[in-house]
Amino acid sequence: MCRSEAEWRERLTESEYLVLREEETERPYTSSLNGETRAGTYRCRGCDLSVYSSDAKYDSETGWPSFFESLPNAIGTKEDRRFIFQVRTEVHCRRCGSHLGHIFDDGPEPTGKRHCLNGLSLTFAATA
Repeated sequence: MCRSEAEWRERLTESEYLVLREEETERPYTSSLNGETRAGTYRCRGCDLSVYSSDAKYDSETGWPSFFESLPNAIGTKEDRRFIFQVRTEVHCRRCGSHLGHIFDDGPEPTGKRHCLNGLSLTFAATA
């Protein structure tokens, strides 16, 4: 899914653009999705691809929506070296490349991973 910068700016709010396209991070505890507990699917705000299931969501007490795994073939990752003394794993949407957040090795079983996501990167569709 290839969009020009102008198309992305038209589609997203300024805050959404900074997170999804410039790889910024929203402030903790600001997303309404952090406390979302209904059954459903979390989708990429950039292209509406289903990326996470509510079955994998948990409260990490970090202030961001957190999951222990993504849906199959939904995400891509890359090394993030923006911090001098820390290498992180960045997670992005497989289809449109939008920045979703980061993956850490301090999550619960069964994966031991914490997909720490920006609520601005996601939409939520409750199961009917």
